[in-house]
Amino acid sequence: MPPFRSRARGMGCVFCKKLEPGPKEDVGLEEDFRGYGAADRYGPAPTQGWPASSFAHIPNYNNFSPQPASPAFLNGGTSRGISARVTGGRLDPSALDRLATFPATTWPLWTPSRLKSAFSLSIRDWDQARGDHVKHYKIRKLDTGGYYITTRAQFDSVQELVQHYLEVNDGLCHLLTAACTIVKPQTLGLAKDAWEISRSSIALERRLGTGCFGDVWLGMWNGSTKVAVKTLKPGTMSPKAFLAEAQIMKLLRHDKLVQLYAVVSEEPIYIVTEFLCHGSLLEFLKDREGQGLRLPQLVDMAAQVAEGMAYMERMNYIHRDLRAANILVGERLLCKIADFGLARLIKDDEYNPQQGTKFPIKWTAPEAALFGRFTIKSDVWSFGILLTELITKGRVPYPGMNKREVLEQVEHGYHMPCPPGCPASLYEVMEQTWRLDPEERPTFDYLQSFLEDYFTSTEPQYQPGDET
Repeated sequence: MPPFRSRARGMGCVFCKKLEPGPKEDVGLEEDFRGYGAADRYGPAPTQGWPASSFAHIPNYNNFSPQPASPAFLNGGTSRGISARVTGGRLDPSALDRLATFPATTWPLWTPSRLKSAFSLSIRDWDQARGDHVKHYKIRKLDTGGYYITTRAQFDSVQELVQHYLEVNDGLCHLLTAACTIVKPQTLGLAKDAWEISRSSIALERRLGTGCFGDVWLGMWNGSTKVAVKTLKPGTMSPKAFLAEAQIMKLLRHDKLVQLYAVVSEEPIYIVTEFLCHGSLLEFLKDREGQGLRLPQLVDMAAQVAEGMAYMERMNYIHRDLRAANILVGERLLCKIADFGLARLIKDDEYNPQQGTKFPIKWTAPEAALFGRFTIKSDVWSFGILLTELITKGRVPYPGMNKREVLEQVEHGYHMPCPPGCPASLYEVMEQTWRLDPEERPTFDYLQSFLEDYFTSTEPQYQPGDET
């Protein structure tokens, strides 16, 4: 394991869960392993020593503390879900908007990145009018160093505050019970230098799906690591071109992008990625669990996709085939973007916009379908179509219209009507993504912010504590 270096002296970390090594040459970490001075070398894979994505917020599968950890802190702290992942100044949706999928009164404690010294407590609640929803309580800090939600109950530490509300609700909507499930870290690769791997190292166990150009399998790498494997039919794309593109794809690392682990570059090509348990968003929306989703959950899933695409926007990378079939769903409604960049490598004539039966015309911006002008703005158009898939729980876009009719109509400014049950404000954003002039379409950064903050205008972000 590479040595840790730190600019923030005195900062320490405690790994609260045992970290099993992958390949035999990797190093594991024992439970309660302490590594002090780790702040600037921390990342999703501690054994690899990747730099931290932010010093303001740390994923909740590890605890950073300025003091050596004690059993009391571990039992009442991180292992109970005290800290949770924060992105862009808000709690990650896996622990906030999707908190409504956790058991009743589940709670994380989190730090808004714009307020580095502040905390907020978020609690799942339910009422007849709104169903499952989340309430937020701001934890204020006293000039003397204490913490409180209501002035009548003040505590020397955040841990003491949480322990108090585990025993009595004292003005909160509920007594605290179960903490948020600890998030599993995203693995950045199978092993050091394991990029082009041998076919014999992958065991295909179960077919998960079949597409136009190959199959997707649940597999095991070296008998120890669960992976997803996309197998491409021979002739689908040039192995040399694919390998060149894959070298770029593996550098794209974000929580909302499916992580590319390794490839088998000889035909039939294998693309080895992380495995997400619920498969494609399209199929998930059509099954029983997906059919039961409500608007807040659907909007949150859209926000996650927008977050991943905003990262690709910043990296100047184009997806070219953004739709629900290419979004994967994991536990707690976690959404990740898959198959980015592959569409342009496909050699099949049937994937031609003008004549191919396999080309996804209904998701494609007119300038891309008619003239091959794929840009991040054509991805924005596709995202608007994906929003209709979410709201309609997997309905095919432009119902009752064939591909030729769709292309002719959208070229002249036709928009799908507002889907049933879709709020007018959300449909207005869909229409913005379908503007004929690509430069008039919104950015993914804007779409992410709009969707993340979608409900803040209709209800207060924070609940007042009960001062009585």
